[in-house]
Amino acid sequence: MVAGKGVTHSERTSAETRATRHSLFGIQTWIALPEDREEMAPDFEHHKHGALPDIVDTGVQAKLILGSAYGETSPVTMQSETFYVDVVLEPGAQFPLPDNQEDRGLYVPQGSIEVASEVYDAGRMMVFRPGDQISVRAGAQGARLMALGGATMNESRYIWWNFVSSRKERIEEAKEAWKEADWAQGPFRLPPGDDAEHIPISPHLERTLPT
Repeated sequence: MVAGKGVTHSERTSAETRATRHSLFGIQTWIALPEDREEMAPDFEHHKHGALPDIVDTGVQAKLILGSAYGETSPVTMQSETFYVDVVLEPGAQFPLPDNQEDRGLYVPQGSIEVASEVYDAGRMMVFRPGDQISVRAGAQGARLMALGGATMNESRYIWWNFVSSRKERIEEAKEAWKEADWAQGPFRLPPGDDAEHIPISPHLERTLPT
């Protein structure tokens, strides 16, 4: 989902699902748009799991979610140079990061990994210096990690609640528009078929961005 100049969405769990025991595991990822595309029209794509390229090696099962890496390219449309990979490692398996991207990092949701003789457990994130050759090794229980990176953005980004922009004044405009709740004439439209309610800006959120 590309937010662009402004988008809304709804996330619902059916009454049947809520009536039974169930679980959900996932990671929500936000990627800033380049400054010259921040006000582009909102967009949405859906790609089934099978459409995403697999990257398989000894002890490695990986899925390329976004961008290009390891000779593969995801079908997801991107607005900047990116790679984002879901990696599952067997115990002791090694996995190198691409070395053709300036910004690179890892997040470990499960297990543990070793990088340059340092051990990082689940819940840790690492950001690496440009140019360094990085390879990780899974711990004794194996590991799952998210490998990510891409082109460096040269502008600052500000985030306030659900609003992100390179300009503080643009976030203030979005805040006022959301509070006015003019879904017919304002810049935001609620999702078709699910427009009977919305999440308001709560009082504890109402503050200005830091200078």
